[in-house]
Amino acid sequence: VVSSQSSGSSGINAEYGEAAKCDFFPTTFELPSDYHIFVEEFKRSPNSTWIMKPIAKSQGKGIFLFRKLKDIMEWKKEDSWKVDGTRDDREPVENYVVQKYIDNPYLIGGRKFDIRCYVLVTSYIPLKVWLYRSGFGRMSNSRYSTDAIEDTYVHLTNVAIQKTAPDYDPEKGCKWSLIQLRMYLMTKHGPEAVETLFRAMDDIFIKSLQSVQKIMINDKHCFELYGYDVLIDETLKPWLLEINASPSLTASNQQDYDLKFKLLHDVLTVIDMEGKLTGKEKRVGGFDLMWNDGPVYGEELVMEGMPHPPYSTNTRLGGFNDREENLKSMMRSHTNSVK
Repeated sequence: VVSSQSSGSSGINAEYGEAAKCDFFPTTFELPSDYHIFVEEFKRSPNSTWIMKPIAKSQGKGIFLFRKLKDIMEWKKEDSWKVDGTRDDREPVENYVVQKYIDNPYLIGGRKFDIRCYVLVTSYIPLKVWLYRSGFGRMSNSRYSTDAIEDTYVHLTNVAIQKTAPDYDPEKGCKWSLIQLRMYLMTKHGPEAVETLFRAMDDIFIKSLQSVQKIMINDKHCFELYGYDVLIDETLKPWLLEINASPSLTASNQQDYDLKFKLLHDVLTVIDMEGKLTGKEKRVGGFDLMWNDGPVYGEELVMEGMPHPPYSTNTRLGGFNDREENLKSMMRSHTNSVK
């Protein structure tokens, strides 16, 4: 999906002239098809670290870091097509995404982390997007260092990787709730800087979806729940690492189970198979409507008559998730309307 962003974002840039605003994911190529273009970029940045990710695998399997081209020579010219356009009998080469590694991540206690956010798309044409308030930060179990790029416990935050570390504590786990993470950042950098950071993350969600909007098959009977993985660097700039079309819903502990159980409950409530919603809701459970063929504005702007900014103000990512109160209020409204 990340490789799609590389080509898809160029459409946004050409159409809207917003190249600078689309600078939210690392330099990315797909191998083996982009091998020669990648080599040119590699030579322009000889001291950079790169990360390889197999497209068809998950949970950190097959991911590795490298600094020398000889480490990936097996992908060079290894496609299974002949000059005349026919296929030979060799097994097709596994496709990989290669990205320039973000080597200056924001650290907490000397450890790297990334953030998992959940975005629900109920329509692509027109684009209708819901953002879940809750999520989590996935922490590395080892102190960050660029000296040992082969140490997956240092560089990969996947829970499937971290829980195999010798000193992993299953009781503590390796996750922070998003509200904990936001509060921590606020104590370190203040509310204004953190608001700017999370507003930039909102921008990532929308622009990444707009970049593929025209090529997605739109069906009013379908929806997509995406798991966004975002990394923050030491300057508080967010970077899009991956968009998971089938995010893992396996729970690593009770807190994780509660989050994902409520997430799925709220997904089904938004989908509204029983026809209980009016269609005008800006909030359903833990989901906030952030885009409805345009930015969605919070009630405070509507009530005060303030001018509307070009971005959504109806998001509360990492904020207080009083979803039960919201659901009860919706149910009371529905019951009264039926009466």
